[in-house]
Amino acid sequence: MKRALYLIMGIVLITGGCKSGTEKVTERNLAIIPAPVSIIEHEGDFVFTEKSKIILSIADDETKLAADFLADLVRNPTGIDLPVEEGKKPAKYSVFMSLDNTVENEEGYMLTVTPKNIVIRAKSAVGLFYGVQTLRQLMPVEVESPSVVEGLVLSVPACEIKDEPRFGYRGMHLDVGRHMFPIAYIKRYIDMIALHKMNKFHWHLTEDQGWRIEIKKYPNLTEVGAFRKETLVGHGGKKPFTYDGKTYGGFYTQDEVKEIVAYAASKFITVIPEIEMPGHALAALASYPELGCTGGPYEVQTRWGVFDDVYCAGREETFEFLEGVLSEVFELFPSKYVHIGGDECPKTRWEKCPLCQKRM
Repeated sequence: MKRALYLIMGIVLITGGCKSGTEKVTERNLAIIPAPVSIIEHEGDFVFTEKSKIILSIADDETKLAADFLADLVRNPTGIDLPVEEGKKPAKYSVFMSLDNTVENEEGYMLTVTPKNIVIRAKSAVGLFYGVQTLRQLMPVEVESPSVVEGLVLSVPACEIKDEPRFGYRGMHLDVGRHMFPIAYIKRYIDMIALHKMNKFHWHLTEDQGWRIEIKKYPNLTEVGAFRKETLVGHGGKKPFTYDGKTYGGFYTQDEVKEIVAYAASKFITVIPEIEMPGHALAALASYPELGCTGGPYEVQTRWGVFDDVYCAGREETFEFLEGVLSEVFELFPSKYVHIGGDECPKTRWEKCPLCQKRM
């Protein structure tokens, strides 16, 4: 099962990311994921030295994100500080990043590596950033080291790469409702999304098993709904159920949410929050029982699956609550979209609830 999942993810990454399908990719030894539109390999390598620098055709806040990312990438394993400056043409030993309107796709780029220099041309700053991610994949694996690697020669094979995304929406999902992940892990997850030139981070923040985002208007969501009394041990389809007897939970403060949103934006990634409704709502109902059809009692769910208790669609309080929650969510996330779940909502309670029947 696990091997099959990895295989599927690999196929999606290789075929679904930045390959337009309009040009045949040449035979090559260079491993770039997602596969670019085209690669032409040449002899020789570019080597970063103390003489190297980064030159931007236009140095603004967005283009500097790409330049600073490359500078940090080179500095960590080599100790070489690449100065970033503005200029109009490539220079020897250096990386030239140029905004170029002849590149048609907004997120596309053209990368040329020679023993003399590296040139990245793109229509926008995000294209320059994706060019840097490809450059990153072309470097030795030691480039990922957080500290200096003695004797490392940081080289890039000479080549010409043309690339542009096939799909506008390229994203990954992380469910923190069932299991919490620390801020450091989420940032690392965003780093991996960026490495593969994805532009959306779908953050699944609420579930039956836990409510993970601070909503100041409704403090019980994190005081009560963020914690379950214990967690199922083993597979959820095998009875009798066994539990670990340990309280589990946590949540992200609004300041932490802002930190993640800003970190993702620095990698040209939009965070799309998911606030589940009308099902998968037990953590919210445990916090505010008056939002359910029966009035409870409810508890934050300790096992996995689909459960009958959902938001009561017949109560005005439910809509006031959801509007209050979403109003704060809208303020935290600049995304054009907020995901509202909508899946796996049993109708059992609605069928028996006089308020829901009246609204129907």
